[in-house]
Amino acid sequence: MDQQRIIMNYTAPPGLDDIETMANAILASLPEEILEYCDSLAIQVEDFPDDTVQAEMELDDVYELVALYKSGKEIAPGVQRKVANDDDVLILYRRGILDLWCDTQDDLTDLIREVMIEELGRNFEFSEDEIEEMTARHHQGMF
Repeated sequence: MDQQRIIMNYTAPPGLDDIETMANAILASLPEEILEYCDSLAIQVEDFPDDTVQAEMELDDVYELVALYKSGKEIAPGVQRKVANDDDVLILYRRGILDLWCDTQDDLTDLIREVMIEELGRNFEFSEDEIEEMTARHHQGMF
């Protein structure tokens, strides 16, 4: 039996607001293990990492960074940030995500969810096996 495929035509790639809307919707469906750390998590979407992030992470290619978690409470070990907004921020880099999307040809929503699970999982010190298991559960729709 032949498999039929639905081909969607995009006239323009998803913009910053589109990716942010998708990520905020995905946030509620992340694994419970991660959600317990996300009470004050804000989602921010940028096209590329800024010059400071590029220098700090020694990036050779700005497309290689697709997400970055920043704690609003600590800027360096033992140094508390003193600003009004203490939210933790997950920054998603739109152009890196779109480049990965083109390479993998995965569903964009699935890809963003996986990126979020991996970045948050690493920052909340889950093991690679735990992150892989959460991602596999996501692919199986077992949230």
